[in-house]
Amino acid sequence: MVERGDAAPLLRWAEGPAVSPPQAPELQAGGRGWGSGGGGRPAAEPPRRREREELGPSEVPLQPGRLGLGDVEEDQVVAVFVVTFDPRSGNMVEWCLPQDIDLEGVEFKSMASGSHKIQSDFIYFRKGPFFGLACFANMPVESELERGARMKSVGILSPSYTLLYRYMHFLENQVRHQLETPGHYSHLAAFYEDKKGVLHAGPGRGGSLPPVYWLPSIHRYMYPEMKITHPAGCMSQFIKFFGEQILILWKFALLRKRILIFSPPPVGVVCYRVYCCCCLANVSLPGIGGTIPESKPFFYVNVADIESLEVEVSYVACTTEKIFEEKRELYDVYVDNQNVKTHHDHLQPLLKINSADREKYRRLNEQRQMLLYSQEVEEDYNPCEEDLFVLFFLEQNNRIFQTLLEVSASQDKTLTAEHAPDGLLFY
Repeated sequence: MVERGDAAPLLRWAEGPAVSPPQAPELQAGGRGWGSGGGGRPAAEPPRRREREELGPSEVPLQPGRLGLGDVEEDQVVAVFVVTFDPRSGNMVEWCLPQDIDLEGVEFKSMASGSHKIQSDFIYFRKGPFFGLACFANMPVESELERGARMKSVGILSPSYTLLYRYMHFLENQVRHQLETPGHYSHLAAFYEDKKGVLHAGPGRGGSLPPVYWLPSIHRYMYPEMKITHPAGCMSQFIKFFGEQILILWKFALLRKRILIFSPPPVGVVCYRVYCCCCLANVSLPGIGGTIPESKPFFYVNVADIESLEVEVSYVACTTEKIFEEKRELYDVYVDNQNVKTHHDHLQPLLKINSADREKYRRLNEQRQMLLYSQEVEEDYNPCEEDLFVLFFLEQNNRIFQTLLEVSASQDKTLTAEHAPDGLLFY
């Protein structure tokens, strides 16, 4: 059986093609759309659906999931910026629009620690009430002043994570443009004027910051209206990477523990793991949303985020900085490659795979194989494999919370093994 659902090479997208020193001003004569890196206003958005076989390595992140039926979101780009590495000053914001926006810390969020060892990467992060996406590239240069390498990131900020994937290809092209022709920002300025969102007045201006649209949000969305914008193959690759340990992560995510994932660069695919981990914790029962904290994807974090992480009771994030492992007060669960661990004694039992976990994993794979078979024999029947995974865990979570609601409404309020004959409850 051909496993077509795993065709999207998410985990093989470690680095894009190397950036070569400029040989000819081809960018100036290239295409005119935002996806091409050309100037002027775009004639159209980059194609949102294409056959996987037509996509090159750098285009893989463009493959979106789907929004809820009838959902159409407007562009809300609130900032565009260029970050550079200066051999004398370190990371610094080279250019931005609007010029008065607070970008403190973005120079480190958009250029992950250790990025000098790789050629390219993409990074999702959080900056205050906004989400950010930046594309990084590293180009060798014959310059003693730059110590033989020029490194830059081009990124954007938005109050909603759900739209960032649209501009991945544009940012990839623009970071190469900035490396080859530094100091030319007309394409980025035109992009910002076309896509900029209207901000509410900030603190001190008679208003409040715009709301943060966490994704997935168990308060705001219920499946299938829940906004899913991961690239095709994201969840399936996530589950194949962790195997049975996906059930361990599921338990910690459902308990809203602070989960920190460590990985050396590139960090882009690890940001997808953060998103997928949050997807494991969706609950859609009416009345439940206001009683449990949201599962928040913080995406990439570094030492500059320590102060903000200290006050969080629940989050999922990733980092390239090994020093976080020593700061146990910041996390409950630490994931290093495929090694999941916790320093809390009361959570240690959850690290063990039990028979109920293996049965759930078997059922999940069985449903996946049935879906793949249906895709092969019925050309008109093409449900999303990602939906299958999200729905599988959503069903488990709803059953758990429904059971807990029923027990809480009973007279003795006692939870027994009879409430979970199939090992549904994991504590």
